[in-house]
Amino acid sequence: MKKKNLTIIIILSAVVLILGVFLIYNYKKAKEKEAEIAEIVEMMNFEKEQLEKDYSDLALEYDTYSSKISNDSLVQLLQKEKMKVQQLLEELKITKATNAKRIAELKNELTVLRAVMANYVHQIDSLNAANKLLRTENIKVKQKYEQVNETVKQLAKEKETMKEVITRASMLEITNFSMTPLDSKNRSTKRYSKIITLQFNYTIGKNPTTQPGNKTLYLRITQPDEEVLVKDPNDLFPYEDKQIAYSAKKDFEYSGEAISDVIYWKVDRVLQIGTYRADFFVDGFRIGSFTFEIKK
Repeated sequence: MKKKNLTIIIILSAVVLILGVFLIYNYKKAKEKEAEIAEIVEMMNFEKEQLEKDYSDLALEYDTYSSKISNDSLVQLLQKEKMKVQQLLEELKITKATNAKRIAELKNELTVLRAVMANYVHQIDSLNAANKLLRTENIKVKQKYEQVNETVKQLAKEKETMKEVITRASMLEITNFSMTPLDSKNRSTKRYSKIITLQFNYTIGKNPTTQPGNKTLYLRITQPDEEVLVKDPNDLFPYEDKQIAYSAKKDFEYSGEAISDVIYWKVDRVLQIGTYRADFFVDGFRIGSFTFEIKK
């Protein structure tokens, strides 16, 4: 009996020791993660502070140039651009430094505004020189204004292009895709007649520029004959200004880090033999397209 009790004590001690080592290891890992996150947040705060300073400096430049010219129309244009700078500066002040997507957008906005300012400065210098030498040639002054307006329109187009680039950069991406046929006991099977469920394994990649939060993933399965597998004709979601059918959907919370998950489709018909396509959609974008085989 004593020998049995001793054995139990030894086993319990070993379990406690292992548990203690495991807890210490997890504690250290958590601390390291906290330090890493704190460093990233600090860098984001610094970047935001620098961006606020850049916006403030640009607003001051508009004040400086407005005071140097007497042309009322140009002053109004400068004041309008200055108000836009100030509005974005106020938005920046209340935007969290960790909102990487909006900070990046505001940084690109600043690039566009600086380009507008550079063009205005060029126009101001040109107009001042023209006014000194050709005060009676009003038609040339009008042409200069038209050139400024055309430049602003061009910059607006470039701004839209920048927005498209930012949007593309913030898109999620599916990797590590695979499809596993399951039988009635949820076991992997290669027998065509035993397939009850299609299990789709995937990973949503890491993307710190994507807006975090609750999202919905839509899976659209297309048969070899191009027919989409659907459970209900009302299972639709918006994509490229229209409503299209989906096979299955899954809600998830995205924090910017990679997520590995699965989604299932219950077989409710005789499956066709051949090549299928699985398309994944999130936030109105197709983020992955893959093919898989159903063999007899």
